[in-house]
Amino acid sequence: MGLKVLVVDDDFINRKLLHTLLKKNPDVTEVVEAENGSDALNRLKKEEDFNIILLDVIMPILDGVEFLKIFRADMKYSHIPVIVLSTDDTKKSIVFDNGANDFLRKPIKEEELYAKLKQWS
Repeated sequence: MGLKVLVVDDDFINRKLLHTLLKKNPDVTEVVEAENGSDALNRLKKEEDFNIILLDVIMPILDGVEFLKIFRADMKYSHIPVIVLSTDDTKKSIVFDNGANDFLRKPIKEEELYAKLKQWS
């Protein structure tokens, strides 16, 4: 079965880059994009069958840390791994403290992304 990935990033170019990388991976069948944590939570309410979430930290409206707090408080999502994407290594401890499963440093490298998808799917 293919992976359905939710990409959460306020930067249009980052979303498109991730979308392109993910679509090149034969394990990924669907990519859904969200512009911020609030948008992502709304998408999760409509579609619960995501296999993995790629989450930016710094976003307007609802940032990655706040998203994680709300997301991890809901047990029905406890099985969905969240990989945080950031240029800021100082965010690692706070995202892990709030339920992130993994961390990838931006700019995202294709091999690293694919390795993380394989690890968490």
